[in-house]
Amino acid sequence: MTRLGDAGDGQARAEGDSARVTASQIADAVERLSQLWSDAAQRASLRLSAHQLRGLRILEATPGLNLTGLAERMDIGLPTASRLCDRLEAAGLLERVLHPHSRREVQLNLTGHGRRLLTEVAAERARALATTLDAMRTAERAALVQGMRAFLRAQRHGPTRGDDPGTHEP
Repeated sequence: MTRLGDAGDGQARAEGDSARVTASQIADAVERLSQLWSDAAQRASLRLSAHQLRGLRILEATPGLNLTGLAERMDIGLPTASRLCDRLEAAGLLERVLHPHSRREVQLNLTGHGRRLLTEVAAERARALATTLDAMRTAERAALVQGMRAFLRAQRHGPTRGDDPGTHEP
């Protein structure tokens, strides 16, 4: 298997550029990016697990979400979501408030500290990514941006029925 960093990149492309070959080639880069992302998040003032950060991000995007909604979005059970919220609340990152129209329902909201922590994590991640991107040539960064945009488009829209996923063009 040829990875992006291997000297045989051109040879792998000549052997065929199927989606499986491309996926194999970028797997190492994705793994390293994931590690960079995780390491940067750990440099924030309060260390949180990836699971906790994901919960905070979901609540940032959907303020007032209830526990069931959080559990569904995270694809976890209600007891697990409840324990997650207990820990986030104990850390001062989350608050539970009664729903204004239903006393049986509790809304989950980030505290100011929770929002500041997410901003700090985002800044740490951006710094770490920028350090790596600074080592690339301008043309390489432009190609990366173009490729990532194409990836996001493909992920959003997916191949249309009958398309060969390996030959789908933007």
